[in-house]
Amino acid sequence: MKVVNRDNQLDNYLWILPALAMFLVFTVYPFYKVLQLSFVEWDGITPHVKFVGFKNYINILFHNKIWWVSVLHAGFITLFALTVQNFFALMLAVLVDRGVRFGNFYRLCYFLPPMLSGIVVGIMWNLVLNADGLLNFLLNKIGIHSKIAWLAEPKTALLSVAVIHIWKGFGWAFVIFLAGLQSIPRELYEAADIDGATYKQKFYYVTLPLLVPVLVLVSILTVLGTMQIYDIIVTTTGGGPGYHTEVPFTQIITRMTGTSQFGYACAMGLIFGIILLVVSMAQLLVSTIKNKYQV
Repeated sequence: MKVVNRDNQLDNYLWILPALAMFLVFTVYPFYKVLQLSFVEWDGITPHVKFVGFKNYINILFHNKIWWVSVLHAGFITLFALTVQNFFALMLAVLVDRGVRFGNFYRLCYFLPPMLSGIVVGIMWNLVLNADGLLNFLLNKIGIHSKIAWLAEPKTALLSVAVIHIWKGFGWAFVIFLAGLQSIPRELYEAADIDGATYKQKFYYVTLPLLVPVLVLVSILTVLGTMQIYDIIVTTTGGGPGYHTEVPFTQIITRMTGTSQFGYACAMGLIFGIILLVVSMAQLLVSTIKNKYQV
């Protein structure tokens, strides 16, 4: 019969107590307060708090068109990142994994943009994309006359922000893909070579199936990171022109600091969190189904 040492059990709980306390103070309690505030009207300053029940949620879900426009904008940037960003990141990772010359130099170059602050990136790209910026200068040099303020035009602002986000973010996807590729046993490629497999066949029948967990991880991180885009928007367009680059975070911050609707902003944050949770769970479900039935 196994004897349980209660003193050892108590010691184990004492070791995790600091981490548990931090989790309760900095995660559970703030979440509880946000949930509580989402059911009230409060300006964040005066002691007057008015309970309104589900009024904030109803207004956001059924009467706030700009909110849903901002969600669609974030969805567009996310879709752009999931496809273009992750495709280029995977292709570059494959090239570096094959042992191209100056591979370590490429690793450094590709991972530099994610290390930069979003504020710095936004300011830098403002200089590139304004009417007198570097992009228009280069276009004029090759004979394409352009005076477009890419971040101030309704037709180009959202796409420009998406390109900036991809430039900044593809480096971390590259690093994760490269780590996944280097974890694949080289014996599998050697066996495929013996069987006469082409490079294309090795990629489709060896590399991709073994990279599925990595692809799922990168996809989820891309969705969670891109849907929460904020700093680049603030430093490039501020949500404009008009509402053409508004995203959920700019809407939440504007409601909280611009119009002092703290309860409304908290309700927005919770709705947005539920959207992110549903999307992430859907990605995991699709991945599980594909693995189960080998789709």
